[in-house]
Amino acid sequence: MTSTAYQQMIFVNLPVNDLDASKKFFTELGYSINPQFSNEDAASVVISDTIVAMLLTKPFYSTFTKKEIADASTTSEVIICLSAESREKVDELVEKAGAAGGTVSDKVQDPGFMYGRAFDDPDGHTWEVVWMDPAAIEG
Repeated sequence: MTSTAYQQMIFVNLPVNDLDASKKFFTELGYSINPQFSNEDAASVVISDTIVAMLLTKPFYSTFTKKEIADASTTSEVIICLSAESREKVDELVEKAGAAGGTVSDKVQDPGFMYGRAFDDPDGHTWEVVWMDPAAIEG
């Protein structure tokens, strides 16, 4: 008898200035928008089967917190890190982000067993993309 293991998901909620511009940016990176969980106040960006970025207009985002919304272009509260299957895929996604209007960091992490780069989306949220050598993870 086989049972499927529960796959825990992560939903990253991000406040955005211009929902349409943010949707365009993420679809240009190759991600899709799930219309079932999207409306004029939010867009559900499907990154993988277990990772979803919820882009929320700032007024809608503010209904979930009493805290001040950080200006991600001048402050940092979180860095979102995505894995990639190869060094080439790291470069590919970061270059797509730059071409789609993101700001690409010139810093490269390359200690040999790992390779990473980063970009900021149009709202200033920082996204890292990292490949790690499977042999380094196992050993």
